[in-house]
Order: sequence, then structure tokens, then C-alpha cells
Amino acid sequence: MTAAIRVRDLSKRFGARLAVDALSLDVPRGRIMGFLGPNGSGKTTTLRMLCGLLTPDGGGGSCLGYDLRTQAARIKRHIGYMTQKFSLYEDLTIQENLEFIARVHGLGGVRMLVSETLARLGLQDRRRQLAGQLSGGWKQRLALAACTLHRPQVLLLDEPTAGVDPAARRDFWDEIHALAAEGMTVLVSTHYMDEAERCHVLAYIAYGKLLAAGSAQEIIDRAGLTLYSVHAADPADGGALGALAAQLRGCPGVDVIAPFGNALHVGGVDARALDGALSPVFDDARFRWAASSASLEDAFIHLMARARAAGTAAGAPS
Repeated sequence: MTAAIRVRDLSKRFGARLAVDALSLDVPRGRIMGFLGPNGSGKTTTLRMLCGLLTPDGGGGSCLGYDLRTQAARIKRHIGYMTQKFSLYEDLTIQENLEFIARVHGLGGVRMLVSETLARLGLQDRRRQLAGQLSGGWKQRLALAACTLHRPQVLLLDEPTAGVDPAARRDFWDEIHALAAEGMTVLVSTHYMDEAERCHVLAYIAYGKLLAAGSAQEIIDRAGLTLYSVHAADPADGGALGALAAQLRGCPGVDVIAPFGNALHVGGVDARALDGALSPVFDDARFRWAASSASLEDAFIHLMARARAAGTAAGAPS
């Protein structure tokens, strides 16, 4: 499968801070890639380099065959970029905003194009409503309409559903999948695991470095975690799991400790060492243990912990 975006050793520095550190990544054409990582991991900086808003300090690559360094103007004509913050005019109506964007792009048949876009994204009945009066979900839908009005080949979305209710998030993702089915390539940053699982492929970065890439199942399998789910035998004993987590944290063989609802997930990559660490508490009558399958979130928690340990050892801020 050909790559719409291909970068090698991409780097960007802001003063003494290395925001993106030798990142190499391929985004398959016509697919949805989820771009994950904690705050400050370099996701937004990477997206801005890919769309030509920032020039890399090191490395390079291409977007749709155009060089990131020398052909940024051409790249901008063929991509749509949706920022984290709503950036349209709040004192214009939905329709006025889209007509303005169409003219900025120099598009022909503006009225018909805007009408088609309004209908496609379910905005027709609200076309005369001021953008500033829209809820978060409708603002995001308008922003998506604006950045796809010129029918880009690549769509870059920077945490597009942050602060949006679950129903609006689901509708938004239905539209993203519809665009991908038409051949559009989508790179979307997100913090939501349910959204990550809706992507065809994933890339996870921390401290500006790529930690893992592939399908959700491939990332789970590569993590190689043996996992247990533990519940308190007495649901009313709210402190039991917290005390257990404190007891196990830092034990050799225990790489993951994370609360999940009324359970605690405990796991590690060395099954023998993990069982050795847990053997003293397996028979504790206060807990019920069960072998479990690792989830995508478990894999990412493990990756983040490993990256944090490596960053601390190298003197990077945690």
C-alpha cells in the first residue's frame, strides 16, 4: 500500500527543547491513522510540519509526493487541517463562513459547493445560525466542513473531538470513515481509546519519539503483556485495591498497574517474574484474581511507563 505521507528522522527544536526527535512514519493512502501520545509529546508540532506550517530542523519527507521543506505551498493546496481551537468567524453564519472559505481557496461554483457541503454534514437547517451560537459538537462539524470544502486528498485533525459529547463524537467519526471510504487519507490525533480503536492504523509517540506503529491488535501483541484483572472480594472495601496497587508498585516483573472501573489491571512482559511478584497476594482472600487479555489502553500505559523510565534515565523531564 502506497504512503500518502512518508517522513524520515523528522526533528523540530524550540530553543533547548527537542519537540520532535528523529520521527519516521508512513501514513497509508486512503486510511485513517490515529496519532496518540500524552500532552507535550510532539503530536501538534508534527502535524504542523506535515502541512507546511513549520519547517523541520532535521530530517524530512513528503506529503502526496511533495517535499516538506521545498514544496510546502503545494502541500497546502491538497490538504485540510483542523486545529484544536475553533478558528472560524463566530459573528458569521455557518453558510457565510463556508462561502468565505470557498472564496479564499478560489473555488468555483461557490453556492452549489457550499450547499452540497451543508447537506453532506447535516448543516442545512442551521445554515443561517451564527457560528458563535453553536454547541461544541456543531462547531466541530462546521470546522470539518470548512477544512474539507476544497476536497483535500489528506486531512489532518488535531484532537477534533476534545470536549465534545459522546453522541457528537460518534457522528463525527461516522463522517471521517465516510471520507476515508471515498479515498481521503486521515491523520487524527486523539486521547480517546475508543476513537483509537476506530482507526485503521495507529502511531504512538512520547517525548517526540515514535514508540509503536501498526494496527491496534499488532500494538497489543507486540507489547507482550501477561495481564490479570483483580477485584475486591468485598465491593464495599473501597481501599483494598488502592492498598494492593501501592504494595505491588515497583515490584520486579510488575510493569502495568492501572485501575479500570471496579477492577485493577496488573501485568508485565515477563510472565514468570510477574507470577513471582503476585504469588504472595494470589491467595489473599480480600481479592479475586482472573487472567485477562490486554487491551489497547493497557499496551499504551506500558509504553508510556517505559518511555518515562527511559526519559528519566536520560535526564529528560518527566
